[in-house]
Amino acid sequence: MFRTNTCGELRLANVGQTVTLAGWVQRTRKMGGMTFVDLRDRYGITQLVFNDEIDANLCAEANKLGREYVIQVEGKVAERSNKNTNMETGEIEIIVGKLNVLNASLTPPFTIEENSDGGDDLRMKYRYLDLRRSNVRSNLELRHKMTMEVRRYLDSKGFLEIETPMLIGSTPEGARDFVVPSRMNPGQFYALPQSPQTLKQLLMVSGMDRYFQIVKCFRDEDLRADRQPEFTQIDCEMSFVEQEDIISMFEGMAKHLFKTIRGVELKEPFLRMSWDDAMKYYGSDKPDLRFGMKFVELKEVFDGKADFAVFNEAKYIGGICAEGCASYTRKQLDQLTDFVKKPQIGAKGLVYARVQEDGTVKSSVDKFYGQDVLQDLKEKMNAKPGDLILILSGPDVMKTRKQLCELRLEMGNQLGLRDKNKFALLWVVDFPMFEWSDEEGRLMAMHHPFTHPKDEDIPLLDTDPAAVRADAYDMVCNGVEVGGGSIRIHDPKLQDKMFRILGFTEERAQEQFGFLMNAFKYGAPPHGGLAYGLDRWVSIFAGLDSIRDVIAFPKNTSGRDVMLDAPSTIDDKQLDELNLKIDIKEAE
Repeated sequence: MFRTNTCGELRLANVGQTVTLAGWVQRTRKMGGMTFVDLRDRYGITQLVFNDEIDANLCAEANKLGREYVIQVEGKVAERSNKNTNMETGEIEIIVGKLNVLNASLTPPFTIEENSDGGDDLRMKYRYLDLRRSNVRSNLELRHKMTMEVRRYLDSKGFLEIETPMLIGSTPEGARDFVVPSRMNPGQFYALPQSPQTLKQLLMVSGMDRYFQIVKCFRDEDLRADRQPEFTQIDCEMSFVEQEDIISMFEGMAKHLFKTIRGVELKEPFLRMSWDDAMKYYGSDKPDLRFGMKFVELKEVFDGKADFAVFNEAKYIGGICAEGCASYTRKQLDQLTDFVKKPQIGAKGLVYARVQEDGTVKSSVDKFYGQDVLQDLKEKMNAKPGDLILILSGPDVMKTRKQLCELRLEMGNQLGLRDKNKFALLWVVDFPMFEWSDEEGRLMAMHHPFTHPKDEDIPLLDTDPAAVRADAYDMVCNGVEVGGGSIRIHDPKLQDKMFRILGFTEERAQEQFGFLMNAFKYGAPPHGGLAYGLDRWVSIFAGLDSIRDVIAFPKNTSGRDVMLDAPSTIDDKQLDELNLKIDIKEAE
């Protein structure tokens, strides 16, 4: 063995023992005739001591060590005179008697420290070095612990872990597929799965009853902080269940993870909120409930009461109340106005109203509205002296609500209300079954074509499909959708009707999903499921805004792996084997 102990385990109880350690040189410090080396491995850091008076040659060798050299040392554990309480091994040090350089290292392009001087692109290029940083490594350790606890929980509930194929048929109804050419079937392509949706439904038809898989999924879509072209799902499905059974099972799993991983016991049932209420009061189907500022609709307060076209012509007027913020300066209010006018938000402007200490209201639209209207506003907003009311309006109800949502989140950030150590969980339920696509000119499935409509809404499929609600549910934590699912259609006739509403011809439905429709004819049980985003769960538990640092080798925002320089071209021989010819169309 190269070592008898790791760099994170020695304590005062080990003083006097002779040990062998191996790892990477974190830093060296020369102080008079002494050289100190911090030796790091995955488990921690231990201080090594080389004494010129004891062995001058050995000390000279230590002075030649550079950062990230891989070394092996043998020495005796001693108690430190200047203890470092910030290190787990800070009460001991190793008086080194033997040094063996296992591998030299170039000077790394950034410091391998918790607070590195490397930018994102540089760290991604040298990700293998970035992973040596303790905070990045701890994220992967957290991920490991979470996957272990997921498996323990689901195993205890009778779930089977079953693998499904990575090479499947393309399903263009949804996000874009990544496609893989088949050498043995010229001109034909596999697709990488966006999710194992149809496969896990087939497992229910097969009688597996309870399935799960921690599975890689792939979507060729534009990226954000919480998106990667490949991501990991905790994918689950159950037979002979209703929506309540699934919510209960996976709320239990969430509580198990919080208790075992974070030491947080969540005793109360998670809040339930309909999709309609989430959009009405928060402008989002994943509302952050760590703080208030619930939307208040104000159309009736202002409508027709002054010659102010901005409000009179608006389809929607809504406001939020920021407690204690009436002291905001004009500069701060101008900055908020600039914020909502950003292209990605798109509001035309912002109206504000301060509630003064004497109860009067001072507003940016004073010249249009008198105190009678502004007092109605104060009452409607339930505002107190010292509060600030912020108002947005617009011609499109949903668009304006989403703009107000962004303003609400910005105020939450400014006021420190989005505490990463506080957790607000809820289920958003009763989603619309369909949403209209201007691009396609037809109704699209809000989730996927296999979602079961609410039983009481099934008659509306023939008369008003846009009004149908789905047996679908999302779990939201701190404004992030961490998982979602639905009860599935198991009746072939209902599934056929769903395809027709979505614009599928009988031939197209059979071509893309015939295997599933045929399977249903052989006795499909009622079933449903849910998929959690593992990357998102881990990032929330780690207190991170991006999922990239909880993935060992992530892609950048352009979908590139800058370390491997992928995607890349392939040579002509490979193209010939695949019967492919590249013809790049120039962008107009």
